[in-house]
Amino acid sequence: MKTWPFSHRTKILAVDDECGFTRLLKLAASHYEIRTENDPLRALETAAEFQPDIILLDRFMPKISGDSLARSFEAHPKLHHIPIAFVTATVPRDDEGRFCTHLNGHPVLVKPVSIEEIDQCVRACVKP
Repeated sequence: MKTWPFSHRTKILAVDDECGFTRLLKLAASHYEIRTENDPLRALETAAEFQPDIILLDRFMPKISGDSLARSFEAHPKLHHIPIAFVTATVPRDDEGRFCTHLNGHPVLVKPVSIEEIDQCVRACVKP
């Protein structure tokens, strides 16, 4: 495990309707404090209570899209400062047909995502 420059364990909220993904994330990324939410309609409430350092957000979920949920996080007075990274198996393309690495200003991680990719994203997005 790498040394982390924070005085506390980095808190991650993972919002994904796939229970298998969130379960594996908790196992593989035990060096973080992880809270998961498999019901996207409860994500705002969970985030407001947990106050994560970063939100990993699935783009395609039933009931509400990750894009809509990201806009809700950005508009929320207690959550707007928290960085968001999209996690998706469906990678969007830019205007020139290349795969996007950012979407609406947020990084995009492609499933299946490795713990190294998550670590890299957290280091880039979360300021100590």
